[in-house]
Parts: sequence; C-alpha cells; structure tokens
Amino acid sequence: MSNQLKIKLSIANRVYPLTINPSQEEGLRKAAKKIEAMIGQFEQSYSVRDKQDVLAMCALQFAAQVEQKSIDKEYVNEEVQEKLEALNELLQSHI
Repeated sequence: MSNQLKIKLSIANRVYPLTINPSQEEGLRKAAKKIEAMIGQFEQSYSVRDKQDVLAMCALQFAAQVEQKSIDKEYVNEEVQEKLEALNELLQSHI
C-alpha cells in the first residue's frame, strides 16, 4: 500500500479524492479533462441547468464510444478471419 498515490480530481465543480496506483494517474487525469471538456460542450450546446443531466449525457457518450469500438473491432476481426481463411485456401491449392 505504500506505493499508492493520493490525488484529487475535479469534475463538474466537485472534488474527488482518490487513492490510486501511480500508473493510473495519467489516465485518470486525462479522463477528467475529457469529461470537463464534454461538460463544457454540452452546456454550450444545450440549455442544461442540472449537472446530473450533463454528467448522464457524458456517461452515455463515453459508453457509446466504448461500445462502438467493440462493434468495430468485432467487424475487423471477422474480416481478418475471412481473409486468412481465403489465403489459407489459396496456399492449400498450390501445395
């Protein structure tokens, strides 16, 4: 536990104290900055008064990005698999 790092992140005008592994610090700070930037975009684009609504919209946006990357990765994996099978058949026909 001695290698734990105590940091404070500010999101939506609230401070969150965290105890983390030092290797997590950069990712958490970048994530907090992205959330803050997204909050600013939502507040500028929409007349949202409640921070909870803005945070819910941010959560939805991030979750959708993760899901889309997963879907895209599945598609790429299927495409690669098909190409490998076609290449294997071609090689087998020449052996």
